[in-house]
This record gives sequence, C-alpha cells and structure tokens, in this order.
Amino acid sequence: MLKFQKFVVAPLLLAFLVLTITGANAAQKVTATIDLSEQRLYLYVDGRLRDKWAVSTARKGYRTPVGSYRPTRLERDWHSRKYDWAPMPYSIFFLGGYAIHGTTDLKHLGQPASHGCIRLHPDHAARLFNLVQQVGKASTRIVVRR
Repeated sequence: MLKFQKFVVAPLLLAFLVLTITGANAAQKVTATIDLSEQRLYLYVDGRLRDKWAVSTARKGYRTPVGSYRPTRLERDWHSRKYDWAPMPYSIFFLGGYAIHGTTDLKHLGQPASHGCIRLHPDHAARLFNLVQQVGKASTRIVVRR
C-alpha cells in the first residue's frame, strides 16, 4: 500500500492542489468596457456580458483617456492627493493617476462629473476590484471608448 500511496496518491494530490490553486479563474479574461457617450461600464468575463453599470467620467474641462489599457495598480483604500484627499475606494489604476474607483457622489452616476477618473457605485467598484484581483492584472483589459 505504501508504494501505491507514494506513486499514485501523491501525484494525484499534487495535481489536485495545482488545479485548486490556479483554478479555472486563472484562465478567465476580464474586460471592463467604458462607453463615454452612454456613461456605462460593461463588464465581460470570458467574452460574456456579466454586468452593466452607470459610471461618471470626465466633466467639461477634463478628460477621460480613450484607449485600451491593462491595470497598473490596485489600491483598496486610496485618497486623491491631487483633489483634496477625496476618497477613491477600490481603485484600479490604468494610466498614471487615472483609475476606475468607487464614489460617494451617487447622484451623478450616469453623467459626466469627474476630473477624468471613472467613478462607480462603491458596491460595483468592490465587485470589479475583487474580480480583477482574482484573475490578475495580466488577464484584465480596460477599454475606454467614445
């Protein structure tokens, strides 16, 4: 029985642990597509639409950069150094100081209101943040379109 355990059970246990640690989620691809004209974020997982949320992007005089990006940094509890230490919970930075993050200014979701960041309801920001953390920055794409 010892030989069986050593040569069959141990490799099976190792394979199970590797699959459990890497899991199916490691293969998942996440895309957050932000449509500036609609003020909506479309969340895709493996090419399938999972959620659609209202956002606030740059108001007049500011800009939200258009393009395709990978997250550069994740910060669960962040405050803007540039804008009076405004709270930016669940920040997913994608270009310098630009980020997708939660906001307390819920009444403006669905219309331009920010200095350029992409604001979300805090619950949605937390869900997106946790998903990106789970699958990894390399498996996440942020697409901002007009």
